[in-house]
Amino acid sequence: MRIIQVTPSRQASKSGNRTTANRWARIFRSLGHSVSTITDYDGRPADMMVAIHAWRSARAIERFKALYPEKPLVVCLAGTDINEFIHTHPKHTLRSMELADAMVCLHNLVKEITPISLQSKLHVIFQSAKPLPGPRRLFGRNFNICVVSHLREIKDPMRTALAVRTLPNQSKIRVTHLGVAHDGRSAARAIREMKQNPRYVWKGEVAGWQVRQELKRSHLMVISSRAEGGANVISEAVVAGVPILASEIEGNIGLLGNTYSGYYPMGDTNALQYLMLKAEASQEFVTKLEVQCQALSSKFTIEKEKDSWHELIAKLT
Repeated sequence: MRIIQVTPSRQASKSGNRTTANRWARIFRSLGHSVSTITDYDGRPADMMVAIHAWRSARAIERFKALYPEKPLVVCLAGTDINEFIHTHPKHTLRSMELADAMVCLHNLVKEITPISLQSKLHVIFQSAKPLPGPRRLFGRNFNICVVSHLREIKDPMRTALAVRTLPNQSKIRVTHLGVAHDGRSAARAIREMKQNPRYVWKGEVAGWQVRQELKRSHLMVISSRAEGGANVISEAVVAGVPILASEIEGNIGLLGNTYSGYYPMGDTNALQYLMLKAEASQEFVTKLEVQCQALSSKFTIEKEKDSWHELIAKLT
């Protein structure tokens, strides 16, 4: 098949949407299809369109379905679709969902906010991650915690830094933060935090292999977001065997499950600090998180993601 994939994120972008588009393109090619990933749809024919983002790709979705009504259209519901635009811009968001022959979401709780009339179109496809090349190496005197998050307000990116400001002197917790600052103000805040907080280091934008190296030497990962559509960094950490402390939001619960033991109330610095200190002091608690993550790891393999797409494409064609 000739598949057109539309994403609002430019080719050089490090955004989640572009990362997802690149991984899906590799999956489609491995299944024998040809793929073009574009940001502006020009009306070209295709056997199927995969549109990432219901609201931002609304024009492309409308045009493709008008030109080729008999061809299958898959709409991926991005985090901002399900957490924001379905409420603030319902006309175009819902129109894209109605035009879709199938909708793909990235975690199990998206169904809760999907109109009942459209729920039958919804398919959960978990984002995959590669295993680490070799075992984790937890050496050194520090208890290393990583944050893999761009410096955007929706990510609550400085929460972990705030939580380690007032740790007791004997704590060996150190935080390494990887992620691009989207504006000068965010960068300045992270730089200022480093100067004031000896437990926190921000390394800015790094390559994917560097993220994996950081996971390899981390005792824990924190995801502190205010909202998520299904963060791939959770898949990365689970497959790497790194236990997670997560804000208790639908996007995280939809991946880690209702009974996961590493949640803290979103935005609660003291609660996050308590869990970090508990993890540093209690190997039993860390092992419990590791076991829970290990039980989830089979959901996030590339084989599982590829099989899910193969089944969906076969159903549509």
